[in-house]
Amino acid sequence: MNRREAFKQIAAKAAKGELAFPTSAEVALKIQRAMDDPDCPLDRAAKLVQTEPLLAARVVAIANSVTYNRSGRKITDVRTAVARLGFRTLRTLATALVTRQMAGTPTDPALKKYAADLWEHTAHVAALSSIIARRVSHLDPETALFAGVVHEVGGFYLISLAKDYPGILEGEPADWVEEGEKEISQAVLKALEVPEPVMEAVDTLLLGFMALPPVTLGDTLLLADDLAPVESPLRHSPSQTREDPRGRIDAVIGEDTLVSILEESAAEVESLIAALRF
Repeated sequence: MNRREAFKQIAAKAAKGELAFPTSAEVALKIQRAMDDPDCPLDRAAKLVQTEPLLAARVVAIANSVTYNRSGRKITDVRTAVARLGFRTLRTLATALVTRQMAGTPTDPALKKYAADLWEHTAHVAALSSIIARRVSHLDPETALFAGVVHEVGGFYLISLAKDYPGILEGEPADWVEEGEKEISQAVLKALEVPEPVMEAVDTLLLGFMALPPVTLGDTLLLADDLAPVESPLRHSPSQTREDPRGRIDAVIGEDTLVSILEESAAEVESLIAALRF
């Protein structure tokens, strides 16, 4: 079976709801779904987070990031971190862990690198999306952060299946983009119960049509993806040389330019990226 046939087969199964998530992701999924309950008590939420040490560490880290800790007073416990962040951000972090663990725990060095590179790209896009939403497109930065976290979830799911489809990650990125990316991504997003506006934003990203200055959530996500210094290993060939995109897509935003706004927000972006490095 060649790559294109494999992509079509996986996409067909995914469209029917035949998705097999790695065991590690299932644990984080339970936490994510618990966060959907607005009546979940704070103490229960904190205890749920503490059952997943990686998530607990990230929750405390992001509560202490520049974005969420304007006072500079450091938090050292999960309960206080959860109270500071709120359930929306907590759900985003739980979804980030699900997304990161979607690839499973590959032992093959090449697969490990794919997963690591894809998450580094994801973290950059999520952080940039949040800043662009707040400073440029004037949208809800929490929703933009969430959209950035899930925009490559189909790719992580594909990596989890690589052991069953030898050679599926080899070859030209166009095969993935044309034959499986949209269908598989939509199916996984649906399984994760991602809200429709976020699914539409991911669709806009996959289509690649962006307005400048960005207006919609899709524009915001696409611009963040373009600006991310780490590209998706599934959509970019290592043999291709990439030019710095900032010059060609810079735009005037009020009295500033996009690049100057991002330069002013550099510390905030780096703080968010660091907090998202699971």
